[in-house]
Amino acid sequence: MTDKRAKNEIIKENSRALRGTISAGLGDVITGAIAEDDQQLVKFHGTYMQDDRDVRGERAKKKLEKAFSFMIRLRIPGGVVTPSQWLLMDKIATEYANGTLRLTTRATFQLHGVIKSNMRRTMQAINAACLDTLAACGDVNRNVMSAANPFLSKAHGEAYELARKLSEHLLPRTGAYHEIWLDGEKVEDKSGPARADVEPIYGTHYLPRKFKAVVAVPPANDTDIFAHDLGFIAIVEKGKVVGWNVTVGGGMGMTHGDTETFPRTADVLGFVTPEQAIAAAEHVVTVQRDWGNREVRKRARLKYTVEDRGLEAYRAEVERRLGQKFGAPRPFAFDSTGDPIGWLQGPDKKWHLTLYIENGRIKDVPGRTMRTAFREIAGIHAGEFVLTSNQNVIITNVAAKAKAKIEGILAAHGVSLTTSSGLRRNAMSCVALPTCGLALAESERYLPDLITSIEDILDTAGLRDDDIVMRMTGCPNGCARPYLAEIGLVGRGPGLYNLYLGAAFDGTRLSKLYAQDVDHAKILALLRPVLLRYAKERHDGERFGDFTIRAGYVKATAAGNQFHADVALAG
Repeated sequence: MTDKRAKNEIIKENSRALRGTISAGLGDVITGAIAEDDQQLVKFHGTYMQDDRDVRGERAKKKLEKAFSFMIRLRIPGGVVTPSQWLLMDKIATEYANGTLRLTTRATFQLHGVIKSNMRRTMQAINAACLDTLAACGDVNRNVMSAANPFLSKAHGEAYELARKLSEHLLPRTGAYHEIWLDGEKVEDKSGPARADVEPIYGTHYLPRKFKAVVAVPPANDTDIFAHDLGFIAIVEKGKVVGWNVTVGGGMGMTHGDTETFPRTADVLGFVTPEQAIAAAEHVVTVQRDWGNREVRKRARLKYTVEDRGLEAYRAEVERRLGQKFGAPRPFAFDSTGDPIGWLQGPDKKWHLTLYIENGRIKDVPGRTMRTAFREIAGIHAGEFVLTSNQNVIITNVAAKAKAKIEGILAAHGVSLTTSSGLRRNAMSCVALPTCGLALAESERYLPDLITSIEDILDTAGLRDDDIVMRMTGCPNGCARPYLAEIGLVGRGPGLYNLYLGAAFDGTRLSKLYAQDVDHAKILALLRPVLLRYAKERHDGERFGDFTIRAGYVKATAAGNQFHADVALAG
């Protein structure tokens, strides 16, 4: 009988609890790569094998193998790190990576350019910082994001605690991570027993695909809660979280030209009390483990399970396993998805500074030595750093007397506390070229220049300071969540993008395809009349995405599988 399962299912089954032949591959000095099956397994350990695509052609001419290296992603639930951890990560970036720190759209660090011979040393250095990379990638629950600043209120602190507990509860229990990277040593500061090979939640085959969980505290939807498999929306009464609305079935990825794949916003499953939240999360995960598609990986995310089985059936099965029913969803409202850039004073009179990090890349360039500035701040800072899901950094719990000193360090290194426009401060991109193997077009290296060109139009329209959400990805997988941006650009090929319009500013509605295969000049030509008309004809308080629907540029969408009937055009 033919085994219809996807190849990755067989790899997981034969992996010896995610060990594969990774250890032997790391010791092979003949090549900078590892075995094909191991390239899938190392994702569970928080790393992807990549190569520098800028030099592929040159190396091929010289009959050299590709310039292989590894991207390492950390697991930092809620994005909170201490100054000492920041300094250690900065040191690791210098000693083993490419000299930059990359903040991801999942509120954690990525290191790029780590060669195979340095992998174990890098992982051990991360462990020495009381951090790890376990389950940052792979077919498991990945880094859990929380409302950006846990110090803003008691409710924000409770959201962070839920994110932290979710992350620990849903971790794989295999001992493979510690054996391969840490010589069997136990990671410090982790609750619960040492990892074993029994996987009570995941089983032998783990999940059919990746799984992403987030926590949000209204009115800020800074974690883009509807973009993820599982979400918890805080219901706050008199400053206290009385429970959580649970969302399921969101996801961004799609494949150009394949109408069976699509982005989807999550549905509200129901309400749970704080005491029920962890158990509810576990059973949402186990139902997906058992119901998810293990034959076609493109259809294996939870969003397709909910789409195919129906929300009511999914809810009923989770309730059966939970042993109780969800409560009726409680009212809530969001008003934004971005981070408020600049200083904000908390209820305890401490100050919090959110710094805009262009595309999440912390590096030193002439005239703007941001990485050095952060290093100096970490040397004097008594609070914490928080990495946000918008690729920014919050310097938290700054005493009034330290405020001027931090501002002075930033100014000395050419780091501004503001951005050049509202469009730029609400912009995000994925890494794309040269390291991502899936990239069809530029993203991180191109978006800043595109925004500069669009800012000329904004000046003409008088919109420079207006908040408009723009996001770009180099491929349709949607890592920077472009389908929830008021202006979304998705790579189709070198220099070509699909342009999407019409998403909601608060992250509750997806965009629709407006134009296909557009280059730089065409993007500007298409956006100019829309932006100029928006400036002249918008209603009071009307957001750009809402205007594009009212003005007829795109049609409104419904909940759930709300992408677009004309998805086939993207082929």
